[in-house]
Amino acid sequence: MTDQKFIIAGGGTGGHIYPGVAVARAIQKINPGAVVTFVGTRQGLETQIVPREGYPLEFIEIGKLNHGGGFLGKIWTLLQIPKSFWQSFQILKKQEPRAVLGVGGYASGPLVLMASFMGYPTALWEANAHPGMTNRWLSHFVRKAYLVFAEAQKSLSARQVSVVGLPVRSEIENPPTFQPSSYFRILVFGGSQGARALNQTVANAVTQGGAWLDGVQIIHQTGKADFAEIQKKYEGNSSAQAFEFLYDMHEQYSRADLVICRGGAGTVTELAACGKVAIIIPLPTAADNHQQKNAELLVKNDAGLMILQKDLNAQKLIKEIIGLKQDQARREKMSTNIRRLFQPQAAHVMARELCEGLV
Repeated sequence: MTDQKFIIAGGGTGGHIYPGVAVARAIQKINPGAVVTFVGTRQGLETQIVPREGYPLEFIEIGKLNHGGGFLGKIWTLLQIPKSFWQSFQILKKQEPRAVLGVGGYASGPLVLMASFMGYPTALWEANAHPGMTNRWLSHFVRKAYLVFAEAQKSLSARQVSVVGLPVRSEIENPPTFQPSSYFRILVFGGSQGARALNQTVANAVTQGGAWLDGVQIIHQTGKADFAEIQKKYEGNSSAQAFEFLYDMHEQYSRADLVICRGGAGTVTELAACGKVAIIIPLPTAADNHQQKNAELLVKNDAGLMILQKDLNAQKLIKEIIGLKQDQARREKMSTNIRRLFQPQAAHVMARELCEGLV
């Protein structure tokens, strides 16, 4: 197979970027000479993650048309659209990619749409059962849509649709093994940008102390906004450590006995790939309540616990932690059950078809 070029467009959060990284690695496993370029914005986490993963990153300028920012922000975004299309055209002309994949995020729209107009094979990946505005719109123009949930097909208009699951990095799908620890290890994170309600509740539980912390070791990814505050609260407490961002999630998952997290599709898929028991606090404002639906699926299959944010407090969280800590048999059963929900090899399936020009 001759060397090929590919573009993966999108970003903003780790939930968009890391599946793109998984596909990029799978492409290079199929074709070691392939060059995969990411396209994002300067405001997203792609500026930190993509270079660290060793991939070139190009930028376009586009804002948040369907989110906050007020009227003036939306006007500014509209004024940027022609520029974003011109920047996309220049990137595509320079790269001449074999195929283009949009993984969600603001850069995905202009880049993938321009690629379609220029005749390049295009595809999008949709993580949620209820697609957002950008992917609903793009689906009219792309050749193929890759889905995590079959229900998403009802909202999309792509010529071809394939339910492949969520691309997971190989180190997550095949996590390292570590020697058993005498500690009960809890991994806490609220997505790549953190989650204030989750951060504050866990910190309150830690700072009030108590016997529940005996033999417990907490690794807490806070996100940028809450890092300084949570780090200060944990000063002098040997049971908990705060980190702004964790780049070694595959190792953190492997070490964890329990995970406390949000319920995004990427997080739930990684939990399933690793077989990790979790207490999920769904983001209540997530589109179409999809995080709660993800968590309810785990509860239904006895594969995890859920606490709604409106019910979340330190006492309730501590009670659930103690229950799981003291019941190893239940944790083992839940671990087995969540593994059954994992659909492997999504990244490889997508990479193979991208290498074939989505034929």
